[in-house]
Amino acid sequence: MTPKREVIDKYFAGIAENTFHTQLGVVDPPLINYVTNLLVRFVRLDNFYRVRSLSGKPIMDVEELVFEATRRLGDAKREILRHVGDFTLFWLGVFPESFQKDGHRTKKYADFCEHGIRSYEIASQIETSDEDAPQSEVLEALSERFELCAYGIQEVRREWGKNEAAVGNSIILE
Repeated sequence: MTPKREVIDKYFAGIAENTFHTQLGVVDPPLINYVTNLLVRFVRLDNFYRVRSLSGKPIMDVEELVFEATRRLGDAKREILRHVGDFTLFWLGVFPESFQKDGHRTKKYADFCEHGIRSYEIASQIETSDEDAPQSEVLEALSERFELCAYGIQEVRREWGKNEAAVGNSIILE
């Protein structure tokens, strides 16, 4: 792990643990560790669109990602579904304003929740041979607590926004 990655990892771990434990009353270390790692992975913009179609084209749309998952089997399907869950959870948590119009949630909010919940649920049911893959229980917990986790990430974002304002830097990396 690079020194910069280690700092970012510790930074998000501290904020996520505090937010989930004290504000939300969620004491589930594997879930909180997963959320922390999700935040660390997605601060790199290239991780948003890392899934590619069978022809090699980057997939940038949730509906297309879900369709692509239907074309895969086993670990590949699980990984794409997990990415759908991660992608939707990240966007709902970090950019909630993208899902608001005139102070109300848009249909896109409901669609992202539905895709995220369902993708984590299905991914949790697919057995994997990858020892580094997240445990099925964590993916199942993400499915069951999806909106709570999105809210938790919103609170993490609020805290990191305060810190960005104080130092004048963005944590999103290109």
